[in-house]
Amino acid sequence: MKQLLITLSIVFALTACTEHKPTTGLYLLLDTSGTYTKELKKAQQIINYYLAQLEPGDSFAVARIDSGSFSETDIIAKVTFDQRPSRANEQKRVFSATISQFIETVKSSAYTDISGGILLAKEYLNETGADKKFIMVFSDMQEELPKGYKRDFELSLPDYEVIALNVTKLRSDNQDPAQYMQRLKDWQQRIEQSGGKWRMINDLEREQSLAL
Repeated sequence: MKQLLITLSIVFALTACTEHKPTTGLYLLLDTSGTYTKELKKAQQIINYYLAQLEPGDSFAVARIDSGSFSETDIIAKVTFDQRPSRANEQKRVFSATISQFIETVKSSAYTDISGGILLAKEYLNETGADKKFIMVFSDMQEELPKGYKRDFELSLPDYEVIALNVTKLRSDNQDPAQYMQRLKDWQQRIEQSGGKWRMINDLEREQSLAL
């Protein structure tokens, strides 16, 4: 009996060691339209925050939202962190440097294809196989599409959480605050009807609000 208990203890210990640890997939979309590029320094701070928080096995990608965002060319940096901490730290250093260079040289876009960016984010995160999937949109959430672009489709986002960050007010919002509220309501409705969860974070100084 004693030997059986010892054997079972060993089995349970080995099972605990090999138990699957849930992984996180995070995709951050950066609005690069008009004067919103002035906000990107804030986005850089958020990116560095998540680089510090994400662990080996997690995935992270950052892409720009521009005239047509459903394109791999809009991805600025992407990575799945190595299980070796030293290698993961090096990946984070390179990722941060790539983002820094982009923000220093970014040029404004004339349009804002948020829907296309969310579709690309979903495609990337599905490929990572992450257990928890987050799409963050650093934008004023005003979608403006080039002529001929259509984005009136269901996004289909079960098991996803979409988080709007730093949703600044447009000049016209100051004239009509209801316009700002309606824009957010429309996005929330669209995300939730697609099966996803919706959250908005404007207070970027509070780490608790940024928790995944």
